[in-house]
Amino acid sequence: VQLQASGGGLVQAGGSLKLSCVVSGVTFSSSWLGWFRQAPGKEREFVAAVSGSGGIKYYEDSVKGRFTISRDNAKNTMSLQMNRLIPEDTAVYYCARRGSATTNPIATRSASDYVDWGQGTLVTVSS
Repeated sequence: VQLQASGGGLVQAGGSLKLSCVVSGVTFSSSWLGWFRQAPGKEREFVAAVSGSGGIKYYEDSVKGRFTISRDNAKNTMSLQMNRLIPEDTAVYYCARRGSATTNPIATRSASDYVDWGQGTLVTVSS
């Protein structure tokens, strides 16, 4: 299984970026997918997740209303549209695939529930 994240970059506060993740080597539509991020000196944290069908989505509280997770099962891709970015969003963003299909919102937010990870893409938001 391979996950390839892209789309990071430098943006001013208030701006937007769209991250993408291409997944290969697995039955794409059966897998929950998620985005995590890790800021310098901090632990990796959950950002958003989407079910295999795209019908269930979870977000970390600080990104609700600003970020939108989506997936295209025909193209084996997942995206994270990030709007109204703030400096606190600066981090390396990772896409990941869950090893479980449960809808448990606690498990979905746990990095330990994800079995495959992409290499990360850096997002830097300047003030």
